[in-house]
Amino acid sequence: MTERRSGSIVVIGSRAVERPWESVNAAAYAASKAAVVALAQARAAEVLEAGVRVNAVLPSTLDTAANRAAMPKADASRWVSTDSLADVVAFLLSEGARDVSGAALPVYGRAVRAT
Repeated sequence: MTERRSGSIVVIGSRAVERPWESVNAAAYAASKAAVVALAQARAAEVLEAGVRVNAVLPSTLDTAANRAAMPKADASRWVSTDSLADVVAFLLSEGARDVSGAALPVYGRAVRAT
C-alpha cells in the first residue's frame, strides 16, 4: 500500500477500549482490543504521508448467533447488527472517508452511552 501510495485498513476494536471497567472477568480481552486500536493509530501516523489510511471501529456487542447463545437473556435488539458494522467498515474503506485516518469510531447501536 505504501508503494502504491494508497489504501485503507480498518481494524476491529471493541467498546471495551473506551470502557475497560465494564470488562470484568475479561481484562485480557479489553487489553488486547486496546492494543489493536493503539497499533492502528500509531501505524496511521506512520503511513499518513504515503496516502494509506488506518482506522478502527469499536462495536458494542454484535448480534451474532454465538452471542445470542452465550447471552440468551440479554436484549439483543440493543446490539449492533453485523450488517450495520459492515456498512461502517465499508464507508471507512471508501473514498468518502479519504480524509479519515487514525480514528477509533464507536459503533454502539442502542447500547447505553457513557455518561
